[in-house]
Amino acid sequence: MTHEEHHAARTLGIGKAIAVLTSGGDAQGMNAAVRAVVRVGIFTGARVFFVHEGYQGLVDGGDHIREATWESVSMMLQLGGTVIGSARCKDFREREGRLRAAHNLVKLGITNLCVIGGDGSLTGADTFRSEWSDLLNDLQKAGKITAEEATKSSFLNIVGLVGSIDNDFCGTDMTIGTDSALHRIMEIVDAITTTAQSHQRTFVLEVMGRHCGYLALVTSLSCGADWVFIPECPPDDDWEEHLCRRLSETRTRGSRLNIIIVAEGAIDRHGKPITSESIKDLVVKRLGYDTRVTVLGHVQRGGTPSAFDRILGSRMGVEAVMALLEGTPDTPACVVSLSGNQAVRLPLMECVQVTKDVTKAMDEKKFDEALKLRGRSFMNNWEVYKLLAHVRPPVSKSGSFTVAVMNVGAPAAGMNAAVRSTVRIGLIQGNRVLVVHDGFEGLAKGQIEEAGWSYVGGWTGQGGSKLGTKRTLPKKSFEQISANITKFSIQGLVIIGGFEAYTGGLELMEGRKQFDELCIPFVVIPATVSNNVPGSDFSVGADTALNTICTTCDRIKQSAAGTKRRVFIIETMGGYCGYLATMAGLAAGADAAYIFEEPFTIRDLQANVDHLVQKMKTTVKRGLVLRNEKCNENYTTDFIFNLYSEEGKGIFDSRKNVLGHMQQGGSPTPFDRNFATKMGAKAMNWMSGKIKESYRNGRIFANTPDSGCVLGMRKRALVFQPVAELKEQTDFEHRIPKEQWWLKLRPILKILAKYEIDLDTSEHAHLEHISRKRSGEATV
Repeated sequence: MTHEEHHAARTLGIGKAIAVLTSGGDAQGMNAAVRAVVRVGIFTGARVFFVHEGYQGLVDGGDHIREATWESVSMMLQLGGTVIGSARCKDFREREGRLRAAHNLVKLGITNLCVIGGDGSLTGADTFRSEWSDLLNDLQKAGKITAEEATKSSFLNIVGLVGSIDNDFCGTDMTIGTDSALHRIMEIVDAITTTAQSHQRTFVLEVMGRHCGYLALVTSLSCGADWVFIPECPPDDDWEEHLCRRLSETRTRGSRLNIIIVAEGAIDRHGKPITSESIKDLVVKRLGYDTRVTVLGHVQRGGTPSAFDRILGSRMGVEAVMALLEGTPDTPACVVSLSGNQAVRLPLMECVQVTKDVTKAMDEKKFDEALKLRGRSFMNNWEVYKLLAHVRPPVSKSGSFTVAVMNVGAPAAGMNAAVRSTVRIGLIQGNRVLVVHDGFEGLAKGQIEEAGWSYVGGWTGQGGSKLGTKRTLPKKSFEQISANITKFSIQGLVIIGGFEAYTGGLELMEGRKQFDELCIPFVVIPATVSNNVPGSDFSVGADTALNTICTTCDRIKQSAAGTKRRVFIIETMGGYCGYLATMAGLAAGADAAYIFEEPFTIRDLQANVDHLVQKMKTTVKRGLVLRNEKCNENYTTDFIFNLYSEEGKGIFDSRKNVLGHMQQGGSPTPFDRNFATKMGAKAMNWMSGKIKESYRNGRIFANTPDSGCVLGMRKRALVFQPVAELKEQTDFEHRIPKEQWWLKLRPILKILAKYEIDLDTSEHAHLEHISRKRSGEATV
């Protein structure tokens, strides 16, 4: 990228003005988006205005439309809701209201509008845009604006960001607020689980989602619910029988608790509502179980945004400013969204249309079509849920295979959820499933037992590793391992773990030359807080660690807000991988994040100190600096702390915090539970196919590179990649992949912290069409 292009980002907004508003229902993470729009807008040289109280503020004008400054969005990142307010607005629905709104914008010279809201808000924005030139004509005729003003504001650019906890907007993988709402729901489910188990109770939980079952569906996957009712997939007509049979089966298997999740818009095949009260009455009447109903309501919209939503909001805010400033009269109004981990721009009205098509399909009782329109990710969730909740495992094990499951490396939240779904999908397929304790060491020592259905009951919400995990590699115990593979007649191996799981896999491939017993298919599911396994953009456990760091940083920033003029230096885990430090820096609003992948010198440290000295002169008198544990062997956390303390004398004082092992602990986040559950199911399905493929003359013989794989999330798809092929992509000395996608987000971190750097806009998000997206690969 040339210097000229670099400079272009710094001058892209000169002479332009952007207004940002939040409309419709609030959602956690909207503030992160507003903050990013303001800061990146100012960075490009544009003027940025807050519109308070949504479209109502646009119509009322005056004090409702105020210019934003860099400092005015400080400390917003960790707040739920929307700081600039949102309101339902009748006036804007009328042309008269839109005329007043246009008048207010023209007078301030604003021709770029960033709307953060649900589909109703975005449709309103599109109407506004299509009428713009007519509105200007009317205003000019009425003498309210001059011809010159009309020319200057001749066209209106609109970019939408979808903020809605329901995740009901088609074309977008995740809407701002969905992940945080899942966090609130899971906190409650976990709390209810403990009381329900004390009393042998059935809980009916009603979650939001009038037209969309996403929250209900992912919740049921994340907590292993017995049943879920969602509007898109009404149950069969005899569902009452089926539900009661299912509940009593779970009880006879030894479970003390039943959980039924209901979306508020749940209906039966005939469009009649299924309410949480009616389900309770059914269970009490037919089964006599002690049954309680909990309606979650607005709790789901509240609280602090999750790390995911803050990063999503920030990234989408940056992309929105770029899309606005690059817009021309010919570009359609677009929605900025994330697909997999890539920013995409989609035509606003195409998305709105598909979203409306879903409602139409449901009204016409074409439920299969509604499900397809929701996209591949939704369908995947539904398929996995149906498998895990509705299928009875076969009684006979004839013609079955024996698959062993193990954890390797350091513990990571979500490992248990992966083991649970691997075991249960294996049993559903009629296989014999063994669990191995303590990783490869346990495999060598024969610490192996058979797992039944209830063995893994209630595992999704448990942190750490219930099977026990060790960093030991297999090479030195090949003889014992081979003996146990024969003794327990293991025909396939599912290895859930971090970098050691991957290197262990490579050793198994090597060992096949000497030991025939090792010629069995194996698959590695990446699970480590460091997110450093080659072949996957995400690892199970990293999201939980990120949220832990984030919560801690929030508390630390809060303590600094009280004392003023204080800088905190926080050390995160991750080995040599800077993922946690970078992402937590984005999510917590850090001033700098030191990582191994981006070498830094004493001059960089000095520049950061100078930056903080300048910052202390503003109204924001606190600093947050993150340091990855192995970013530099000489510039240790103590060294950086001492340097900052010395240089900041009389200006700010410094404190340091090493977060340590709390980052590996805790209950897994909804993202990690859901991701782990799907990875387990996908791995087991692959395994059954591979074992069949490798069956020769009464035994398993797998010796091809593609019989030893890593299952990874790549951009939008879950893919199996031979470990041997991933060797090229690995830096073994530092235990990281040679190329890491999240490094592209580092400039955003710096811009949002007010560094004079170049924003690399070479990674352009081009306008995509949603029909292509829907037939595209499955997402998580």
